[in-house]
Amino acid sequence: MEQLQTDVLVVGGGAGGTAAALQSARGGANTILVSEFSWLGGMLTSAGVAAPDGNELVAFQTGLWGAFLRELRQKQPTGLDWGWVSFFNYDPRIGAQIWSDWVKSQKNLHWISGYAPLEVLRKGDRITGVRFPDFTINAQVTIDATELGDILAQGEIPYRWGWEWQQQWQEPSAPIQSSQFTDNCPVQDPTWVVLLQDFGETQAPAIKPTPEADFSKFQGAWDGYDPQQFLNYGRLPGGLMMINWPHKGNDYGVGLDRLIASAPQKQAFWRESLQHSLNFAAFIQQHLGRRYGLAESIFPHTMSAWKTDLGLTPQQLGAFAIHPYYRESRRLCGVQTITENHILPVSGSRVAALPIDHNGQCEAIAIGNYPNDHHYSAGLLPVKLKLLRWGGRWTGTPFTIPYRTLIPETTEGLIVAEKNISVSHIANGATRLQPVVLGIGQAAGMAAALSVQQRISPRMLSVRSLQQALLTDPIAPAAIIPLFNLTGDRADWLKWQQYYLDHPQAYPITGEVPPPDPHPTQLISPSLSEFSGQFHRHPDQEYSLTLSQPHSLLGQVLSLVTLHPHINQQLQTIPTATPITVWGRHNSAGRWLLVEVIKELC
Repeated sequence: MEQLQTDVLVVGGGAGGTAAALQSARGGANTILVSEFSWLGGMLTSAGVAAPDGNELVAFQTGLWGAFLRELRQKQPTGLDWGWVSFFNYDPRIGAQIWSDWVKSQKNLHWISGYAPLEVLRKGDRITGVRFPDFTINAQVTIDATELGDILAQGEIPYRWGWEWQQQWQEPSAPIQSSQFTDNCPVQDPTWVVLLQDFGETQAPAIKPTPEADFSKFQGAWDGYDPQQFLNYGRLPGGLMMINWPHKGNDYGVGLDRLIASAPQKQAFWRESLQHSLNFAAFIQQHLGRRYGLAESIFPHTMSAWKTDLGLTPQQLGAFAIHPYYRESRRLCGVQTITENHILPVSGSRVAALPIDHNGQCEAIAIGNYPNDHHYSAGLLPVKLKLLRWGGRWTGTPFTIPYRTLIPETTEGLIVAEKNISVSHIANGATRLQPVVLGIGQAAGMAAALSVQQRISPRMLSVRSLQQALLTDPIAPAAIIPLFNLTGDRADWLKWQQYYLDHPQAYPITGEVPPPDPHPTQLISPSLSEFSGQFHRHPDQEYSLTLSQPHSLLGQVLSLVTLHPHINQQLQTIPTATPITVWGRHNSAGRWLLVEVIKELC
């Protein structure tokens, strides 16, 4: 068996693993990335969720997440304004190509695809490498970025799977004790995403459900939405529609413990999950018409026996993501654990408290802001809300990820970089999102490279040195402190980031720093369109524009939303019934104008 040697080994090519491998290599470490699948990016690409959630505000578009969005805008000139579940909707093939190009551009990064780990190698309490079917890789630092935390299990590293009761951490949304619901739903439901194609006037090929299909499971799936709203949820360019629908849709949660059992049991779950999505797609076509069919040949699949038995041609199978979208994984028992109390805003505040160690040092290494969102097809879990109004819409209150949640309690030589960080089941609903995991992966890769350079265990790494390296990265500097109005183009961006790292007790409850002087110049990009009309202010920071221009939209009333802090500030001060002109993008799926520039007419 071939023996390979490297500084850093990253196992898993999902969002966290790809980010970790890139950042490790950019940090100067010889890095090997081993992915199970042929596409990199995980839930951003190979799992089909090409409409990411969270960290949508401009100030939070930093690091590799921000770089990915900028590259998407270059590679997809038709724009990202297609669906309403996200502000960023793209063809997953474009996303996969971006990550592949970036990885292949790194001379000290070697990518091997098509392999899953078989055995974790260790000497005493130290992980020394991983064995794969055809080779073994020895490494100074190993990063577990697998979709389900496989290295944790194979390396016998303590992890959690399932619920924690309220008495453990006093999480307000945690159950007091077990129930039939918690027994049936040990983790959040995965989804096997399927893409539909709008065939227009042409009749789409019929989607054939499985013989045992039970359409009654899907009755009422889009109650409360008209059919077009439902289809526009995850609309992508080119007439594609991402079907990742939680309510009586294609979330699948039957026998979830099989995911961490034997390989045949996991494969049985995969088969059922894909069949469930196939039947949901057939249900959609049956009720909404033959205009909509499978989007063939999007995703590449290896034709294993269980796939060929589904009754789908290879082209039809290409409408289904390469693997399920996992919302939850095995979760590390780390030096520190994120609980619900760490992601909720401080009373009277718009932000969660910064994580501070016993020496008064801030331990944050990545940011998130998504609401605490849980998916269970067996029922709903009421959780304590962490929402605020910003820019004419709801968003989540920001929080941070501490470095020690990536480090095992005792095992050396290992960092985690996916949904497998040390987090409670409840808090995982907010930490699992794509931009957060990219930030976690970027920090893990940087930590691994620094550890190799300094010849120390990741546990011994100075968190402040890691934070400084992330802030000053020459390619994709990443914010550590979430501040609503501190955008990356401000000259004082680094100053304020460093200030609150050095003075975490001074972190403002508003989540804002003093505005820049002078205010940023509002540039009108050629990609923007002009809209005029009468501005109206509504309760709870909701805004609309009754259009007078362009004539094609005359009289329509559209919501005004923004991701820019200075536009958010303007919207709060413009008097109602004021005629204004704005430049932005019309999102017909979301029925909003995404505003980039505002000009008051009187």
